Parts: sequence; structure tokens; C-alpha cells
Amino acid sequence: MRRAGRRRPRWAARRSRLTCRRGRPRRSARRGRRRRRDPRRPACGPSPHGRRPARCRTRSRPAHPRGAASAVLTHRGPCLRAWRRRLRGTSGAGGGWSCGQYATFRARADLQLFVSPTAHILANRFGLPSLRPLQGEIIDRLMSGGDALVVMPTGSGKSLCFQLPALAMRAECDGEGVGLVFSPLIALMEDQVAALRAKGIRAGCVNSTVPKEERTRRIEKLARGEYELFYATPERMEKPEFRDALDRVPGGVNLLAVDECHCITKWGHDLRPAYQKIGAFREMLGNPITVALTATATKAVREDVRAVLGTNERTMPLFAAPIDRPNLTLRAEEVWDDRQKIEHIVDVAKRHHGTGIVYFTLIKDLERLTPDIARAVGAQRTVEVYHGQLPPNQRRRAYERFAAASPDDGLLLLATPAFGMGVDKPDIRFVIHAQMPASVEAYHQEVGRAGRDGDPSECLMLFAQDDLAIQQEFVRWQNPTPDLLVRVMSDIEAKFPHDDFDSDDIRLTTVGKGHAHGQGGGVIEHALIRLADLGALERASVQMGGPTRYRLARPIDDAEIDAEELDAKLKRDLMRLLDVVKLARSGDIPAFVRGYFDL
Repeated sequence: MRRAGRRRPRWAARRSRLTCRRGRPRRSARRGRRRRRDPRRPACGPSPHGRRPARCRTRSRPAHPRGAASAVLTHRGPCLRAWRRRLRGTSGAGGGWSCGQYATFRARADLQLFVSPTAHILANRFGLPSLRPLQGEIIDRLMSGGDALVVMPTGSGKSLCFQLPALAMRAECDGEGVGLVFSPLIALMEDQVAALRAKGIRAGCVNSTVPKEERTRRIEKLARGEYELFYATPERMEKPEFRDALDRVPGGVNLLAVDECHCITKWGHDLRPAYQKIGAFREMLGNPITVALTATATKAVREDVRAVLGTNERTMPLFAAPIDRPNLTLRAEEVWDDRQKIEHIVDVAKRHHGTGIVYFTLIKDLERLTPDIARAVGAQRTVEVYHGQLPPNQRRRAYERFAAASPDDGLLLLATPAFGMGVDKPDIRFVIHAQMPASVEAYHQEVGRAGRDGDPSECLMLFAQDDLAIQQEFVRWQNPTPDLLVRVMSDIEAKFPHDDFDSDDIRLTTVGKGHAHGQGGGVIEHALIRLADLGALERASVQMGGPTRYRLARPIDDAEIDAEELDAKLKRDLMRLLDVVKLARSGDIPAFVRGYFDL
């Protein structure tokens, strides 16, 4: 019985005529309203633009295990009939709308905003009108409760693929839960947190550069659920206070993002042993939805990443951006001396209007050739320098000038591979490797910074026999022998049993003096890194632009230093260097890169 004085809405009267008591459509109503579709008419209905619309795909997903169901829709072209069918059963504003009211939602952004919470967050919190095609597929996968392995070049929007679903999952869970991001790059981590906070998103991070009191405060805020996104280095998960804070987060970890996931695997070009423990850590968290992201990954790397995370190709499918860049001209030239290198650099710089990057392997060669290059390019270009030994303020100014440079400025940046993390400048017209890169992965990342706006750009690698010798020396630095590790550990136990130290301190010891001259001094730093990976040392602090300081964690037995593993890593690094030589002499660099990554 209706309550007295309350008027019955029109849609309710209409429903009573067309439905039975249980709300199901009456047979007579169904028969009376059924119409035969004109086979000459497109299934998606007439286009308001006067041409046949593109195919419309409308996909729904099951309810998120921790929150209410919501539709994630992918719309290709106007299709009001499909949208009306989709929204007719919804409550509130969706039910009972007329065709004229539906017509106001013809715009794709308005339709997605009306239906999808991810579109609402995208527009209101990130200020973006739409997603790129691959981004939409990845976010659909995560929001449906699945895992994903993402291979996308730097600057193509990888970060949004985990930031957006983390916020959407938290919204579905009534403001509970946190998106946890593991990133090995401290500088990039802090840049992303600053960018998120500027958008009003509650993001935080903790790493070895943060003072101890501030770290404690941030971890307590994490435990209280005050962060929507939280960044940490993979070594942080070994700290009991960090694990305890995650256990106390209201709603737990909604999404686990593993950035630079190639660091997980021994086949990757930048192994971080702490990453290999993420699989066990993920299981401890209850196996939350996980996305692993990297810019470059061969088939062996992808398989190893899945194995470490406890997934497989079916449960963690691959989402890979096209590896071919038709607007990039990739070529290599063999040279014999510095004069030929400068001639090639000047030739490319004069043929292109806009910003360019020239990469050097050694800082001393960069500084030695900078005056000659500046004189050769003349006044039409401004030459900037960036490398790891510059003071932090000078590096920051060089980066800011590069980011703000217009094509008319003609800026030419001479840099080492230390430059590039987080660089997202769309109008870089050329990238030159004045010296051979360390790996095909590094080459692919560095040339991928050119031509992101889609305009034609050129990438040139200058190959010399001397460059190969330099890279072989680097490989020896990065692979200290078992004997050297034992001797360095003995000196540490004797001279720094309770004090912090860094590589400069070790170079003053007996073993250090034997490696402190010439280029061989770098092997001491890599020996400390290897001992820290074995658990013998712990990182006390990381100074941006300065050496990492360590302290003794525990003595290790000589048997813990696996000579066979160290030898296998040395061989892998040498084979990776040989692949760069094959690339330079292949004659078809795009085809070689496709075959190398098997994408």
C-alpha cells in the first residue's frame, strides 16, 4: 500500500504495466516491444557525425574483492543504444532517463566519468582527459583483480598504470588500504612523490636519504593509513618496523607495484638482490594485486620475474608497448679517432633543429672533448654538461635548463648515462652515443628518449675499438673476485668494527691502496655493494652525489661467497657486451632489437 500524500512517479506506473509482480518483463510487453533490426543499419546505431561509427566494446568486470562493483568501460565511437541498455538498470540518475538526456552523454569523457570511478579519478585528481590505449588495458586488468607484467618505454605513462588503480581501489574500499610501490631509484621516487603531492594526492616515501626521525614519523603515518600511495626501496622490506607498519595499515595493501622489475632477475642488466625477496614478501602480505613494470625485458627476464613473484604467464600476462618506433632513424658508424667522432656529432647537430643529447661512458672523455665540440657546433647551439661528479646544485640547474629548453634554443647536452632517470621531454630530436653503451637494454632506453612527440628523430651510435676496451674494464669493476671480497671484508672487520665507512675509507686500507690508482678504483665500490648484497654490510646512509656509507652487519664465512655464481655473472655481463657489438654491426638495428627482446 502506498503511503498517503505521496505521489507515485511516472516511471513506477509504466513499470507496473510492463512487468509482473516480481519485476520481470511481462511476455506481452516483450512481444509487443520486440523489433526486427534492419540488417542495413549498423549494430551500433546511427552516428551523430553522419558516418558509420567505430566498433563499440563495452566490458564489465567482476566486483573488486575488497569493494563494491563498478564498471570499467572501453568505448570506441558513439553508441547510445548500447549505453542506454547498459545504464537502464542502474539506480539513481541512470534509471528512467529519456533519449534526450542520454544524448548529453555522447562525449566519451562524459560517459566514462558517469560510469567509471577510474575516469573520475583520472579527470579530477590527475587532470587528464583520457588514457592511452595500453594504459586502459593494464588498468582494466588490475581493477578486475588480475596481475600484470608491463614493458613500456620510459616516459610512456608507466607510473599512471599503478597510481590510478591504487587510488580507485582505495576509493572502492571506503578510503582504506594503500598502494605500495617498490622503486630502486631514490631520486625518481622523490620526484614522483613530489608530483603526486602537488596534485593533492597523499603520497609518501622512505629511503636511506631521509633522516631517522622523519623516517619514523612517515612509517607511523603509513601504519595509520594516512597515505594513499607509499614508495620504498626494496631493501626497506627487510626492516621489522616497516613490515609491522604494513600489518597495521587499515585495509592492508590494495596494490603492490614493482617498478624497474628487471632488477629482480639475474638475467637483468641491473641486478638488485633485495628484489629477489619480493616474492616472499608479497606472500606475507597476502598476495595482493601486483603489477611489475620495466622499460626493457628480454624473454628470459620476463620468465624470471614471474617465477620470483610466484606467478606465471597465465596469471600475470604481458602488456608490452610496440618496440618499433617508425619515426626514429637508428644507425651506427665505426670511427677511429676523436676527430671523426666530433665530425659526426657536428653533422647531426647541424641537420636537426631542436634539443639533442650526446652520451659518453667516461667523465674524463666528456670533459676533454667538450671544448672541441662547443667550438665545432658554433654559436647556433648552447652546450650543457651533466655527469655524476658535478655538485648537486649544478646538476639540478643543467637538468632544469634542459627540461625548459625550446627547439629554438638549440641546446646540446653532453652527459653520461647518469642522466636520464625520469626524463620526459617530448621534442628531443637526436641522441648520439659518442662511446659504446654498456648493453642493448641501456641503448634501447637511451635512444627511446628521442622523438616522443612522434616527429622524425635520429639516433647514432659511434663505435670504436677503444670503446669496447673501456666497457670490458667496466665489466671487471662490476665483478670483484672472491679473493678481493675476502680481503676487503677482513680489512673492514679489523679497522671499522663499530664505525660507519665508505669506499674512500676502504681505499686507504692495505687492500684499497692496491686498487686506488687509475680506473681500477671503482672495483672497491662494487666490492662493498656485493658484500652488502650478501648481508655482511648494511647501508647506513646514501648521500646524493656522494659515496654510500656502510656499517658492519655481521661477519661472513668464506663459503658464503659463491665463486661459481660470481663467475657466471661475469660471463653474462661479457655476453651482454658482445650483443652490443653485434647490434652495431648488424646493418638493421630495429630488426636486431626486435629479435633481442622477442616482443
